[in-house]
Amino acid sequence: MGVANYGYIRVSTREQNEDRQIIALSGLNIPPGNLYMDKQSGKDFERPSYRQMVRRLRRDDVLYIKSIDRLGRNYAEIQDQWRIITKEKGADIVVLDMPLLDTRRGKDLLGTFLADIVLQVLSFVAENERVNIRQRQAEGIAAAKARGVRFGRPPMPLPENFRSVHRAWREKKIPLWKAATACGMKEGTFYAKARRMESEEVTETRR
Repeated sequence: MGVANYGYIRVSTREQNEDRQIIALSGLNIPPGNLYMDKQSGKDFERPSYRQMVRRLRRDDVLYIKSIDRLGRNYAEIQDQWRIITKEKGADIVVLDMPLLDTRRGKDLLGTFLADIVLQVLSFVAENERVNIRQRQAEGIAAAKARGVRFGRPPMPLPENFRSVHRAWREKKIPLWKAATACGMKEGTFYAKARRMESEEVTETRR
């Protein structure tokens, strides 16, 4: 069996940019059956297509990826997977965006040393970017909440009888469980909605 070429593409559910990666991998003599793609986060390697591809890799096969962050974003995992593919499997990896990360070249001590340094730096950068993205998202959400933007599902409208049942409950004419049942809610849900409505009414009267 001769040397086989493989290509791996990963896109998250948020960034549908597989066309850009497919174009980059075209013209590399990769059979359609050897092109694998996962549509999920790069934070770990629990990806079905990736796992299937690694199982097929044999010595001297060549794996092409567009950039190191397509392989993953976790520093330790990228290092580990690189070792599995190049050392245990004996296959080569070519990172198209970084010519120095081409294990077909420079298999002497100096070439391997340089490739390892570049890999470590780029792996760190990829993971650091993931951390920064998460931090920026958290900061953006906090800023939006400070502006009054609400996230998640919009609250369900209150049933028509909610106010009258709420009044009866507050006047101790009916117990909490009975009020919740009358509104088709669980007790905790009824209580939370009652407190929210009361809080909103207090806010309105203060304006």
